[in-house]
Formats: sequence, C-alpha cells, structure tokens
Amino acid sequence: MLGEAELLLVVVGFLIAFVSAFGLGANDVANSFGTSVGSKVLTLRQACILATICEIAGSVLLGGHVSATIRGGIIDPLRFNETENGPVRLMQGQVSSLIGACSWMLLATFLRIPVSATHSIVGATAGFGLVLFGTEGIQWKGIFKIVGSWFLSPILSGLVSSCIYLIIKYTVLVKEHSLEPALNTLPFLYAITVFVNVFSVLFGGFKILNLPEMSIWAILGAAAGCAILAGLTVHFIGRPIIRRKVHERLSGQKSACSSKKFFNLACLRRYRERIEGFFNHERNATGPTVAIKIETVPPGSDAGEMQVTQGTEEITVAVTSKVIGRDGQVCDKPEEAEVFAFAQILTATFGSFVHGGNDVANAIGPVMGLWMVATTGDVLMKAAPKIWILFYGGIGISIGLWFWGRKVMQTIGHDLTEITPTTGMCIELGAAVTVLIASKVGLPISTTHCLVGSVVFVGCFRERQSVNWRLFIGIAFAWMVTLPVSCGISSLAMYLFMVLS
Repeated sequence: MLGEAELLLVVVGFLIAFVSAFGLGANDVANSFGTSVGSKVLTLRQACILATICEIAGSVLLGGHVSATIRGGIIDPLRFNETENGPVRLMQGQVSSLIGACSWMLLATFLRIPVSATHSIVGATAGFGLVLFGTEGIQWKGIFKIVGSWFLSPILSGLVSSCIYLIIKYTVLVKEHSLEPALNTLPFLYAITVFVNVFSVLFGGFKILNLPEMSIWAILGAAAGCAILAGLTVHFIGRPIIRRKVHERLSGQKSACSSKKFFNLACLRRYRERIEGFFNHERNATGPTVAIKIETVPPGSDAGEMQVTQGTEEITVAVTSKVIGRDGQVCDKPEEAEVFAFAQILTATFGSFVHGGNDVANAIGPVMGLWMVATTGDVLMKAAPKIWILFYGGIGISIGLWFWGRKVMQTIGHDLTEITPTTGMCIELGAAVTVLIASKVGLPISTTHCLVGSVVFVGCFRERQSVNWRLFIGIAFAWMVTLPVSCGISSLAMYLFMVLS
C-alpha cells in the first residue's frame, strides 16, 4: 500500500514524464522528419501525421526493453539497498532525473537547438546519484563514453552519409539525363533501407509481446528476404509508376514553355558572379550594347526565365537546367526530386518507428522504474513493461511534435543547410545505418548527433559555403553543456527532496 508521500511522487512523476515526452517529441522527432520537411518532400502536417503513427507504434512495440538501461548504466541499483529508505530515495531520484532532463529539453527546443535526449537523461541520472552517493556512486565509464560520443557520432554518421551522397552524385546527379540512372538506383535504396530497419527491429525483439528471441542468422535471413522483396516490388511496380509521373510533370512544363526558344546555358554556382562577369564583358565589348533583365528564381521553382532585349527583338530564355538557389546552392532537377522523394519518405517513416522504440525510454524509462518501485517496493525488480505506460509516452511525444516540433525541424531541415530530396535521403539513410551498426557493437551513439553530423558533412560535400557554421558551433556548444546542465538541475531537485523529506 502506497503512503501519501509515495503516491504524490508517482503522480508528480507521471505529470513530469508527460512533459518530458512532450519535449522529446518537440526536439528529437525532428531527427526523423526534419530533413523531409526541409526538402519539401512532406508538409509539416503530413510529417506530423506520419510521425504520430510511427512514434506511438514504435514506443508500444519496441520501447519496453530499454526502460531500465540508462539507470543501471550510470548508477548501480544495489546501492539503494544499502541506503536508508532506498526505494523512496530511488523514486525521488527518478522524479529528479525527469525534472532535469525535461527542463533542458524544453529550453533547447525553445532556442531551436537539437540536443540529445539520451544525454539529457544520463546527465540528470548522474545528478541525483551525485547527491545521494557522491562521486563513488557514479559509474564514470558510462559518462566518459557519452563524452566520446560527442565526437564519434557526428563524424561516423557524416562519413557514411557522405559516401552515400558521393555514390548518388557520380552515378546519377552528374548525368545529363538523370532520370533512368535515378530510377535504377531506387530498388537498391529501398532494399538497403528495408534491410537496415527490419534488422534493427528484429534484433531488438518485440519484448512487449514476450516473443522468443531470434537467432542472428534467422534475423539476417528475414531482413534479407524483406529487402529483396522490397527491391523487386520497386523494380517491377514502383519504377514504371514513378517514370510515368515524372514524364507527365516534365511534359506539362514543356507545353507551358512551347513558345519559347531553348538554349544551353553555362550556369555558375554563384549567380552574382555570372551577372557581374557578363556586365564586365559587355562593358569591354565592341559590339552593340545589350540590355538585360534577369528575374531571380525561388529555390523551390523548377524553372525560371531571363529576358534578353536588343532593339525591338526580344528573346526569352527558359532555364531548364539545375536551378540556382537564393544563396547559391544547386537544387535537384525535377526528375531527381520526384524519384528520391519516395525513398526519403520511406527512410523517415522507418526512422520514426525505430526512434519511438529506442528513445521512448528517455521520457518513460524513469517513470517506468518509478511505477515498478512504487508497486513492488523492490529496487531490483524486473517486471514486464506496462504497455499503457509506453502508450502514454508515445502520446506525449506526438503532442509535443504537433505543438512545438516545427522549431527544431526548421533548424535541421533549413537553417543548418538547404536540404533537397537527394541530400535528405542520403542524410537519413546514413544516420540510420550508423545508429544501427554502432548500437549493435556497443558504441555510444546519439541519433541527434548523427543526424546533425550527416547534415553538415553532406552540406560540405555539396558546397562548403552552404553550411551555417555559426549555427553549428552553437549546436555543438549545446551538446557539451547538456550533461552538466541537466545534471545540475537534477541535483538541485534531489537536494530539495532530501531537505523537504
């Protein structure tokens, strides 16, 4: 039977856990759909609908197996058996960790900074552990791994995404007629994406359903079978449909421009250089003066016009090659955007599903432990995770995305660098592969750090000047202060609990 104080801790813990899940949804879910929204593949509303479905499904089906991982990796649970009122202190610590992580996540979201929810809860867990047990109560090896991941996560993910981008660039993007090469890569991209995500799901296991674990060979076989099936489906069904859609779109553009004369234009990366160079050339030329009117092209447009007037003759030139964005980077051709948009939606959807399973513990893990201690009185009890608690966390994550998610989505998908369907797909696939491989070999990896690293690396390979380095430095600084800030807030909350009790 719970006492009045313990019942109050449970109620407060669940309320704060919901707010923590809200902050997680507003900040961390941008990892999955920020690049899709930034590349205009999905609208914000479409991204929120898909994320709601995938996050809740992932949290319920995959979220139970990580509920106690963070606490056990930072503080030895046996120490609570050696402490007076150990179960109560653990409950207070869980609430304190929720307060610390929640406060920092909400502040970072308000500032539009993508931070790691995992690192936030780790720092908050260490905070109440320091108050209870001092430095000897903390497993510093886990803390040092977190510090190492500040550098490991973005570099590894950035390299993987860059390799994928370079492969796409030299097999598709540099081709004059890129439609067929892009369509030929689509089955392989779908197969790889399906393999990575099916392997990730099966390797973790559906713990909440109490299904037996599969052997590694069975998992590989199932993932490979699903990947082959996906690749064949895209090859024989998806490619013809996408090809027809692209041809319809391009034919519509050509019919609209049927009265115009088409010329091949040599486009520089910086349109200002092209304009200034032309005027300098005309100023020194001996021929007749030519008046030029140039209309800028919005980054999302597929074509633009330049009107060249000489005397009474007017020539309209339709720009059908790659469009120059407002800050100089090259956007995808219409056929490239159409093809890779489908792959990017798939990558983002699977990533959101796995994110709901893996990262729900950041918001619900402490309250899961709080509930188990409150109902059993045993700090070492390993009961089956409650599906309603996981669903509760998934709802909080989804509401946070709907109400506040656009802030960090804008940072990931637009402010850091411009994202196109091609680069967005490379970023999401590279980050997913990195998280999967690193987590299975025991390397400490943050999904947030991986995605930001991929965005920066791919942006550099596309055009170094397109990356907002000032913003990236601010994000990196926020990463470094995540642990101490969440640790400090949690320590203060735990200290107040001890004083008041």
